[in-house]
Amino acid sequence: TAARSTSLGERRAARRGAPSPFSQHRTMKLATLKDGSRDGQLVVVSRDLTLAHYATGIAHRLQQVLDDWGFMAPQLQDLYAALNAGRARHAFPFDPAQCMAPLPRAYQWADGSAYLNHVELVRKARNAEVPESFYQDPLMYQGGSDDFIGPTDDVVVPSEAMGIDFEAEIAVVTGDVKMGATPEQALDGIRLVMLANDVSLRNLIPAELAKGFGFFQSKPATAFSPVAVTLDELGEAWAGGRVHLALQSNWNGRKVGLCEAGPEMTFHFGQLIAHVAKTRNVRAGSIVGSGTVSNKGVEKNGRMEWPRGYSCIAEKRCIETIQDGAPSTDFMRYGDTIRIEMKGLDGRSMFGAIDQEIVAPGGRAKAAADEAAKPAPVAVPDDAAEAQASED
Repeated sequence: TAARSTSLGERRAARRGAPSPFSQHRTMKLATLKDGSRDGQLVVVSRDLTLAHYATGIAHRLQQVLDDWGFMAPQLQDLYAALNAGRARHAFPFDPAQCMAPLPRAYQWADGSAYLNHVELVRKARNAEVPESFYQDPLMYQGGSDDFIGPTDDVVVPSEAMGIDFEAEIAVVTGDVKMGATPEQALDGIRLVMLANDVSLRNLIPAELAKGFGFFQSKPATAFSPVAVTLDELGEAWAGGRVHLALQSNWNGRKVGLCEAGPEMTFHFGQLIAHVAKTRNVRAGSIVGSGTVSNKGVEKNGRMEWPRGYSCIAEKRCIETIQDGAPSTDFMRYGDTIRIEMKGLDGRSMFGAIDQEIVAPGGRAKAAADEAAKPAPVAVPDDAAEAQASED
C-alpha cells in the first residue's frame, strides 16, 4: 500500500513537519461525525458526498492525522479510493446533519481580509480612503477556536439587536509551518481546505474597535462546511494559493451571492499563513481564513452595479450606501437561514453546504413555546383602529 511504500526518511521528515514531495499529494475528503465527545469521530467521505466510512483503523480524530500527516494520510487515501470504487465493506450514507466542524476545535483560528474589495467598499461607504499599507500587509484577527459549530447547527445569538450577519469564506487547515516561513513555504504547509461562516455581530463591532484591541464579543462561534478536502481534490481549481471557484450564498432561500473566489483574492493563502508565522511557529491544526469573498462592481449606465452579489450583509449595506446614500437591508433575524456552498468544476458540491438557522438562546423549541404562549390578539373597535392608524 501507499503507507508501506513510504520510506523511513520520508516518514521521519513528515513527522518533523519538513516538506516531502510524497506527503504533499493526497486526494481525499474528510469529515467529523458527532459521537457525544468534543472531538467527534473522523470519517472519510466519498467524492460525491453520498457515502462515508469510519477511519477508526487509522485515526479517531482529525488532529491525530494532522500531527502525523506523512504516515496517516496515505492510509486515508487508500480508504478514500476504496470508498469511491465501491470496495469499502462498511460504508454508510453520509449525513451532513450529523457533522461537527471537520476540526471541531483547533489550536488557533486566524481570519484574514484577503479580498481588499470588501475593505474598499466599507471605506468608500463612509468616504474614507484605504491606507496604502493595507495593500502590502494583510489584515487579520484571532478568533475563538475552542467551540466551532457544525455545518447545520443553529447559530445562537443573545439578541437580534446585535446586528447578526453571515460571512461566506474559505479556510485552510495547516500542518507545521516554521516561524519566518516565506509565502511559498507556507503554501507547502496547507493540508486541507473548507468553507466557513464567520458569524459577525455588526452592532458590537464599533465599540470594540474603539477600544483598540480588536474583535472579541462581536465574533461568536464560527461554522465550517461538512467536509474538508485536500488540495489535489480541488484539481485545477487550486492555483496560485487560491480556490478558483464560485462561492454561493443563499439567505432565506434566495441567492444573494455567487462570488468568484480566485481572481480578486489580493493575498493568497501562502501570504496569509506567512503573516501568521512572521513572529511565531504555526502548528499543525491551525486554521486560517480568507475573510469575506468579495468581487468588484461594474459600471452600467453611469451607475455602479455588483452583479456577483455579496457574501455578507454588511457589504450589501455598503453597496446601498454608495448607490442610494443609505443602507436599506436589515441584518438577520431569528428564524432566518443561511446556506453557503461551492460547486466544483464538475458541477457537484465540493465541500457540502453550510446550512444554518439563526435562533435565540434556548433554540427553536423555546421560540416555538414563546410564540404559543403569546396572548391572542384583542379585537380593536373600528373607530379606535382608525384613530390609531391616523396617529401612525
